[in-house]
Amino acid sequence: MQKSFLTVVFFLGIFSFSNAQDFLIKGKIVDLDTQTPLEATTIYAESILDSTLIAYSITDQNGLFELEGKTSLSKFNVFFSYNGYKTLKMTLERKSLINLNTIQLEEQFEELKGVQVSGERVPITIKKDTLEFNADSFKTRPDATVEDVLKKLPGVEVDSNGKITVNGKEVNQVLVNGQVFFSNDPKVATKSLPKEIISKIQITNTKTKEQEFAGEDGDGETKTINLTIKEDKNKGYLGRMAAGYGTDDRYQANGLLNYFNNKKRLSVIASTNNINNAGFSFDEIYDMVGNSGGRVSFNSNGGFEVGGLSFGFGEGITTSSTVGASYADQEKNKYEVSSNYFFSYSDSYNDQKTFRENILPDGSFFTNTESNFRGSTNSNQGGADLEFDIDKTLRVSVEPSLSINRTNSANYSNTTSNDEDGALINSNETATISDGQQRNFSNRMTIFKKLDTIGKYIRFSFRNNNSENINFANLNSLREIFGANPSEETLDQITDSNNKNDSYEIGVRYRQPLADKIYLDFGYEYQNNQRNNKRSVYDFDAITDDYTNFNQSLSSDFRFNTEQQTPSLRFNSDREKFRLRIGVDYTATNLNNRDYLQNTSFSKNYSNVLPNANISYTIDKSKRLGLWYNSDLNIPSVNQLQPIPNVSNPLNIIVGNPNLSPSVNHRININYNDYNWKDRTGFFMYAGATIEDNSVSSVTTTDEDFLRTTTYANIDGNLNGYGGMQYSKEIKKDSAYSIKFNIRPYVNFNKRVGFTNGARLESKNLSFTPRVSTTLNFRELVEIEPVYAITFNQTKYNIDGFDDINFIVHNLQFKTTTYWPENLIWGNDITYSYNGNVGPGFDKDAVFWNMSLGWQLLDKNATIKVLAYDLLNQNINTRRTSGEDFIQDFQGTVLQQYFMLSFSYKFDQFGGKKSRGNGVRFM
Repeated sequence: MQKSFLTVVFFLGIFSFSNAQDFLIKGKIVDLDTQTPLEATTIYAESILDSTLIAYSITDQNGLFELEGKTSLSKFNVFFSYNGYKTLKMTLERKSLINLNTIQLEEQFEELKGVQVSGERVPITIKKDTLEFNADSFKTRPDATVEDVLKKLPGVEVDSNGKITVNGKEVNQVLVNGQVFFSNDPKVATKSLPKEIISKIQITNTKTKEQEFAGEDGDGETKTINLTIKEDKNKGYLGRMAAGYGTDDRYQANGLLNYFNNKKRLSVIASTNNINNAGFSFDEIYDMVGNSGGRVSFNSNGGFEVGGLSFGFGEGITTSSTVGASYADQEKNKYEVSSNYFFSYSDSYNDQKTFRENILPDGSFFTNTESNFRGSTNSNQGGADLEFDIDKTLRVSVEPSLSINRTNSANYSNTTSNDEDGALINSNETATISDGQQRNFSNRMTIFKKLDTIGKYIRFSFRNNNSENINFANLNSLREIFGANPSEETLDQITDSNNKNDSYEIGVRYRQPLADKIYLDFGYEYQNNQRNNKRSVYDFDAITDDYTNFNQSLSSDFRFNTEQQTPSLRFNSDREKFRLRIGVDYTATNLNNRDYLQNTSFSKNYSNVLPNANISYTIDKSKRLGLWYNSDLNIPSVNQLQPIPNVSNPLNIIVGNPNLSPSVNHRININYNDYNWKDRTGFFMYAGATIEDNSVSSVTTTDEDFLRTTTYANIDGNLNGYGGMQYSKEIKKDSAYSIKFNIRPYVNFNKRVGFTNGARLESKNLSFTPRVSTTLNFRELVEIEPVYAITFNQTKYNIDGFDDINFIVHNLQFKTTTYWPENLIWGNDITYSYNGNVGPGFDKDAVFWNMSLGWQLLDKNATIKVLAYDLLNQNINTRRTSGEDFIQDFQGTVLQQYFMLSFSYKFDQFGGKKSRGNGVRFM
């Protein structure tokens, strides 16, 4: 049936496309008065009858262009558009070659530059720091979302998880009318808003609040997309409700409502399900697909986070419910406010087993662990971003955030250790039940004040973070040692811990202009961080039949204070093509550590010079070269510093080291990106490295019974290097079909250093992953997306006699979506994964197939859908990890095959009129 369907579609396409003919228009565009070439002028062809976009192109740095297309129309309109100039329109007859020679554009003096004439549909406009697309110029299916139109834009890539990149740079926020939409997660906007309400899609470099206030460009490392809503759609509401129920009692129900009133917006969201889904993944095809928890699934594990809201414990299967609201409003030159609140509840469970090879200087030993985990969380989280312009020179920004969480968990595990001959050496059975509460409040207040009109300003900032983690745990364990000297040890104890962290930071920055767009920044920051860790351990007393024996050796009353003072100096040069930032921080750190229970203390002082630099050069409007270097200071964690034994795993007792020093990371990155808008080809290349000085590493001692004691020490030698490139090419002919190719090779190198039984242990890992993908779209009826990646892994150890590891991983994905016959949507997502380095007893490969069949009715406002999750019932959660002194195989609980029937309904009303066929996409 599928073969017949594709055959019909193919011949329909051949028939409809056979009358189309190629055309090529050449020319040069210059300024009427100065005859200066106008780079990045947009040339586009439209049909005369309905203004359907046929083709478009962009002039190069010499003003030259070639507009190539294919159409069956005998005549069409051609437009020439450049910011600040009058748009020129020509009606041309179709010919194989049309040479227009030199075209002169006249400046639009009566208009502000950057403003397009109302009613024009310029498909792409390249401004100094903004790339702007007209959403209506890019054809999609009638019920498309913003994500669907983003996939049509040149230079924009959207992967299967909704991650967006523009010319290789990640999009880290999506705004609606310049405001945050529900959360900072870009997917919330791109997967929920319908394309039909969007006017412009603007892409810029992401800016910090300080860069926005100072009028600077962003650094270019990340991108921001701003969606402007059409004027007639900017007042009203849109929403969707959905519910589904399936086999194995799998279910999901959710809803979303958005109200717009110009700059004011209110959103409400609610969801409940037991398929590892946050309820925020708004895909129309697979919107009842859960997060499987395996390596052949959408994410790597059962825990997930959307918009800063976390669900589950990170593994297994999660049942979750959430309700939340978001509000935004602004008035130009007065205020801009946004806020959100979420309540969530989740239950998680995970059964897993691990097989671990532990590397010693003179051999190895092996541990097998089977565990069962159950846990629940409930969370209240809220935050706001408040910005007030007191006058034209003074801005105040406040960003408070509050969260209150409650967690309960029970974990049961059984571990055995064997030597290289398979003889049983020791075993351990552990049961841990815990109850915890976490509270966190943070706030950042910033005051910006301009001191003149040429760039002089001062910034004051204050930031605090106050958190408390209270936990009550009951530990029961039985450790047995076999062999010549057998022994047995039991633990039955409760631990009451209270960890508090109070940090405060004040800072000031002053900018002094030296010349046009050349500045000096003088800064100073003071930080104070107070960490209090009180840990009380009580052993069970058989006489009192209660936990009354206070265990002083395992208890602590630990106070750790960090005080830092950092003066800084920055030189900034922001020229049109060349941008240079060079700076240096001098950080003076004072550490004070005191344990009132153990009566131990120490105090240390450190001084570090931390340089940084950022150099970028814009070769032309499509080419950019960048070089970054920065260094930062990392303070050891409380667990790494606290010299009290942690016996939660009696086979590996962990003791902190209070004499640890801070580590310094040096990072360098270089990248080059080029996108040819005319040919729709993109090239992006990058490389980088991180070198760690004085990094904190584990030091493990293993005795003859394979019982381990682990502490920490400062070492040198850890480093990470990476590099890669990306080449993309889009081929588009009229509105008949489009093909996108993407090639992404990637290489990564890691060197990790540790110590075991006094010997230095080094592991060097090299991996190389070529990845090839393509997307074929035929008349918005069929979309095919094959992806293939192969990873070559090699790990070497410095221990003689220990075998190096070489293996290959294959990942192949084939995704198809069809929209024919009308109102029928059929989707298939097939993934094959093979890991050649998984140990015996663990599955190496699987085929993971999801299928969806939906029928749209009620003017496409409703959808009835049948979903098959893991159609072949092969989903697995198997993976291998390695460190300095171990290699570990893991297999855990996964979401298994289910079938679900769902119904969804979307509704919207703008400007007092109900829309037909348009609405929000919500899962």
